[in-house]
Amino acid sequence: MRGISTFLLAAAAAAFAPFAAEAQDKTLTVYTYESFISDWGPGPKIKAEFEKTCACTVNFVGVADGVALLTRLKLEGAGTKADIALGLDTSLISEAKATGLFQHAGVDTGMVEVPGGYSDDTFIPYDYGHFAVVYDTETIKNPPKSLKDLVEGDASQKIVIEDPRTSTPGLGLLLWMKSVYGDKAPEAWSKLKDRVLTVTPGWSEAYGLFTKGEVPMVLSYTTSPAYHMVEEKSDRYQAASFSEGHYVQIEVAGILKDARDPDLAKSFLTFLISPQAQDIIPTTNWMMPVAATTNPLPDAFGKLIQPKKTLLLGSDEVAKNRQAWIDEWLTAMSRN
Repeated sequence: MRGISTFLLAAAAAAFAPFAAEAQDKTLTVYTYESFISDWGPGPKIKAEFEKTCACTVNFVGVADGVALLTRLKLEGAGTKADIALGLDTSLISEAKATGLFQHAGVDTGMVEVPGGYSDDTFIPYDYGHFAVVYDTETIKNPPKSLKDLVEGDASQKIVIEDPRTSTPGLGLLLWMKSVYGDKAPEAWSKLKDRVLTVTPGWSEAYGLFTKGEVPMVLSYTTSPAYHMVEEKSDRYQAASFSEGHYVQIEVAGILKDARDPDLAKSFLTFLISPQAQDIIPTTNWMMPVAATTNPLPDAFGKLIQPKKTLLLGSDEVAKNRQAWIDEWLTAMSRN
């Protein structure tokens, strides 16, 4: 009997093994932007904390920036390996929905609060920040006080910006210019181009040039100086306050329609707006949390400029006009 029972137990164990392995080896593939998953970004900490609860492995796949993320999803179509797209923003959600690649998230966002009261049943906000020109106080003594100052200012004081075709900050600047200048945006770009040292594919490359001292200004966020205050104990880099207001970026995450484990994906998005994950965002992604945190924000956040006005164009308007506005930008920036 012992031999038979041992054999039966062994057979049962062998039969169960694939299911046990599957339960422990679930993989959640998250497409996002490179700075999110860098060593200093929020990705590694969020992955570690979520994996403690999910009996799964979070597999981050990085691309240059948020616009590049949407482009990759379009190219891959229904065959994409992504379960979640993390790093689009509200400017892109109408275009993303039009792909038919996303499903309703089914996540309770009652605790979420962002500028303008954004709410959506497909894309869940996880942080936000206002775009700003960040400058080096050791080089720039009189920073621009408006977008007009930036456009018409001293061409010898250069700025690095991001490409709106690949980068959400680059797209943000495009929409900021359109919000302020309207139909006169092409003329404004023609003036600004003389101040542009270079255009980078994404934020990381642009900010790297800035901190290496190769350019005194960069298109970034009002929250960027907090990093230098907290991590470097330095007030050297500051954001310029613009009288016309600042364009806001609300970053979102969504679940792909063909996600292999929708419940797991939903759990990840729920975790992303929990106090535990929101605690991680401010001092790793250097953006504002969208929901309650367990710990107060560092004092440095209280020293940041506060935009007098928040600018934001509707996602449908952006989807309808994005290519035409990019074409305007390309034409203006290529003129001699």
